[in-house]
Amino acid sequence: MGECLGAGDADLLALWAEPEQVHLAVRTSDGPSPMVVSIMVECGGFPSIARYHPPALRLERTIQDLFGLQSFGLPDSRAWLDHGAWGCWAPLSAEGPRPAARRDPADYSFLPVRGEGVHQIPVGPVHAGIIEPGHFRFSANGEIVVRLEERLGYVHKGIDGLLNGAELGRAQRILARISGDSTVAYSLAFAHALEAALEIEVPQRASVLRGVMAELERIANHFGDIGAIANDAAFALIHAHCGILRERVLAATDLAFGHRLMMDAIVPGGTACDLSTQGRLAILAMLDEVTPLFAKIVEVYDATPSLQDRTCRTGVLDNTLVTRWAAGGFVGRGSGRRFDARRDLAYAPYAGLKFDVAVLTAGDVDARVWVRIREAETSMRLVRELLERLPQGSVRVDVPERNEIREGIAVVEAFRGDVLVWLRVADGRVMRAHARDPSAFQWPLLEAAIKGNIVADFPLCNKSFNCSYSGHDL
Repeated sequence: MGECLGAGDADLLALWAEPEQVHLAVRTSDGPSPMVVSIMVECGGFPSIARYHPPALRLERTIQDLFGLQSFGLPDSRAWLDHGAWGCWAPLSAEGPRPAARRDPADYSFLPVRGEGVHQIPVGPVHAGIIEPGHFRFSANGEIVVRLEERLGYVHKGIDGLLNGAELGRAQRILARISGDSTVAYSLAFAHALEAALEIEVPQRASVLRGVMAELERIANHFGDIGAIANDAAFALIHAHCGILRERVLAATDLAFGHRLMMDAIVPGGTACDLSTQGRLAILAMLDEVTPLFAKIVEVYDATPSLQDRTCRTGVLDNTLVTRWAAGGFVGRGSGRRFDARRDLAYAPYAGLKFDVAVLTAGDVDARVWVRIREAETSMRLVRELLERLPQGSVRVDVPERNEIREGIAVVEAFRGDVLVWLRVADGRVMRAHARDPSAFQWPLLEAAIKGNIVADFPLCNKSFNCSYSGHDL
């Protein structure tokens, strides 16, 4: 399988473990549905996928840290999540956590860069803004970045461990809080995986409401990102106006679904609440207000040469890399990868819907902005269409308890790209589960995008990716 991935015959969707097995989720061109390949652990480890397919590298390092399983042939065996502060080793191993001496978290061997005039610039893990922690080690020649190496894992929460044995309601709440800006997407992926495992048919009204929530989450986040990118390019006017538009969306979702982020609004079997006539009208009124205002913002962005000078040809990411890493969302589509789970792994309510998937080939900051712009426009149209076709009926069915062991997997399109959730359930509890954020395959590509740019353009490149620390450091 590693050689198959390395040859480009399949996309790696996820790689995770449990004490006795290692699982690999892949998608092939002739079989669009995700396929899970499992291998038994032998001699305390498993053959490395990363030696053939680099996107598996950090995932295998994570497995070594959490389960103590050796990845035979792994090109880079440095600890990834374990920064030496746990006080134990391999907390999810078959033997359980074993005591280990604490290490200095700053003791980490970054990859060497040699050359005349090359110097290092350490940034983080604590940043000047109110954001999550991550360390970036720049090797630069003057102002030009020669190499960027990331060190993440500072917000590791032990999600896989928390899900083991969790009652279904608790598991849903855990998944919904992996990355707050994608709470709808994670809730939907968990619900789809569980419903597939237990063979639950969700009411049509609930499926349409789920689509409305997912698109509203996408709109709000794209508004926020577009404004933040403009701000990092020293154009605060767009930032201010996009912030206002995002607030309008959040206020409408609060009125319609009882929570600004719609957290816990999607549950297994349907939705936790129905949409009232007042809520529907609030969403439509919000769209009537923000659609023309957003069009004006786009006009300003497109007609400001100083802004274009900062975003065009900055942070270019090659199509070969996004294809190899199976990078989704605006990162992948901004560099020509034509994948959108809503269309290519069509699920309710998108199956049968016709909508445009914006794809550009420039691969720069500007392309990632335009993908967001087009997606926000498409999502606003989709919300209107979904509300028009919203059927009557119930919004939730009971989740049956099955005594036998069942498994399910789901991939849904979050605003950053595709989110994956796999689970194994029995007797109303999760036996094992794993979630994978789009950022898992986007963070490494940021290192490639910044190479050859000036150090001062890193905040702009970083914001154009807007990877999730929390979603990555599961």
